Amino acid sequence: MVLGNHSTITEFILLGLSADPHIQVMLFVLFLEIYLLTTMGNLMMMMVIMTDSHLHTPMYFFLSRLSFLDLCLTSVTVPKMLENLLSQKKSVSVEGCLTQAFFVFFIAGTEAFLLSAMAYDRYIAICYPLLYGQLMSKQLCEGLVWVSWGLGFLDALINTLMAWNLDFCEAHVLPHFSCEVPSLFSLSCSDISTNFTVLLCSTIIHASGTLLLIFFSYARIVSTILSMSSTSGRIKAFSTCSSHLIAVSCFYGSAFLRYLMPTSSSPLELIFSIQYSVITPLVNPLVYSLKNKEIKVALKRMLQKRLQQLRERRTGRG
Repeated sequence: MVLGNHSTITEFILLGLSADPHIQVMLFVLFLEIYLLTTMGNLMMMMVIMTDSHLHTPMYFFLSRLSFLDLCLTSVTVPKMLENLLSQKKSVSVEGCLTQAFFVFFIAGTEAFLLSAMAYDRYIAICYPLLYGQLMSKQLCEGLVWVSWGLGFLDALINTLMAWNLDFCEAHVLPHFSCEVPSLFSLSCSDISTNFTVLLCSTIIHASGTLLLIFFSYARIVSTILSMSSTSGRIKAFSTCSSHLIAVSCFYGSAFLRYLMPTSSSPLELIFSIQYSVITPLVNPLVYSLKNKEIKVALKRMLQKRLQQLRERRTGRG
C-alpha cells in the first residue's frame, strides 16, 4: 500500500562513505582539510580578481563567478558530510534532504552553463582578438551569468518539485554522503518512471546544449591556433585555454555521468559525486592560479600591498 506523501518517513539515514569509526575519523580529517583548502582557494581567487584592476576583464569576470559557484557547491555538501562522520545518528530530514538535493542540482547545473559561457569567451578572444572588447561587453557577460543562474534554477526546480511529490515508505536508508535527486528514487514506493524520464531528458538536454557550445568553440579555437604562423603565439593561445579544458574535463566527466547513470547504489555513484562536488571545487583555483601568470602576479601584488600596510601600521604605532 502506498503511504501518504512523507507521512510516515520523516528522515533519511545517510550511510556515508564507511561504517568503520576509525576510518570515519580519518575521512573527517581528510575532508575537513579539503574543505578548508577549497574555501581559502576560492575566496582568495575572488578577492584577487575583485581587488586587482588588471584582472577586470571578461575572462576573470567569469572565473570569479566560477569560484563563487565552487565555494557554494562544496559548502552545500561537505559540512553535512563532516557532521555525519562524527555523529552517531547520521540522519537528515526529508525536507532537508530535498532542499540539499535542490541546491546541489541548481549550483552544478549553473556551473555547467557558466563553463560553456567561458568557452565562448575564449573563442571570441582567440578567433576575434581585435573585436574582443566590443563583442564581450560587460552587459553580455552579466547577461550570460544571469542566464546560467536562471536555467540552472529552472532545471533544478522542475526535478526537485517532482521528487517532492514522491511517497517514501519503509526504505529510508540512503547509501550516500549527501542527498541528490537520483538517489531518492530508490527510496520511493511511488512510480518513478516519470521522474526518471524527466531527469534523464533534462540532463541530456543540459549536457548536449552546453557541450555543443564548448565543442564548437574549441573546434574554432584549434583551427585558429593551427593557422598561426608563430609558434610562441600558438603556445600562448593554447595556454589561455588549458586551465578551462581541465575544469571542463573534471566537472563534466563526473557530474553528468552521475545524473545519467541509473540508481544502483554503486560505488561509482559516490566516486562521481565526490569528484564533481568536492574535488573539482578544490582543483579549479589551483589550476587557474598555477597555470596563469596574471593571477600569480596579481596575487603577489596583493600580498605585497598587504605586507606594506602592516608595516605602515606598525611604524605608525611606534
